[in-house]
Amino acid sequence: MKTIEEINQSNVKKIISERKHPDFFPGDIIKVGVRITEGKRDRIQYFEGVCIAKKNRDINSSFTVRKISFGEGVERTFALYSPIVDTIKVVRSGKVRRAKLYYLRDRTGKSARIAEKIKKKIGIDIETKIQQVTEENVMPESGEKTEELPKEEAKAEAPKVESKPAQKNVPEKPEQSKEKKEQKK
Repeated sequence: MKTIEEINQSNVKKIISERKHPDFFPGDIIKVGVRITEGKRDRIQYFEGVCIAKKNRDINSSFTVRKISFGEGVERTFALYSPIVDTIKVVRSGKVRRAKLYYLRDRTGKSARIAEKIKKKIGIDIETKIQQVTEENVMPESGEKTEELPKEEAKAEAPKVESKPAQKNVPEKPEQSKEKKEQKK
């Protein structure tokens, strides 16, 4: 016979396979899509605010979102795996050092702000590939080295050649203007 914990874990796995929620933490600004039934119609209403608490208890997991609406603080607690919660989207990650941000209840305005957590991404995917050791990998051929050196020398000389004509053009302009003046006379 299954225990209640085993039943709850199987239900959580089933719910997670159907829909995936992003990882979010207290301090994050999240947008929760809430299913609302009005008569026969269903619609989704979004509740956007700061996550001030999160409780991880398998099927009983919940989180609390706080927002300021028309100058009044509004808090709403959602069950994480509830069918009423349609979507969860992380708008901005907050940098906090506490698990429960209940101190935000007493604060308003600028003092209630939370700094943004900056995620550092290098942008380079590092993959390790196993290469077989061969003579070509260990010691490149001497012919390749000699070909590379003249190319580098040519590249170094190319800018010098371009700069010389530019210098010649500058003195020629005053000379041309002198010649034109002499022709006019």
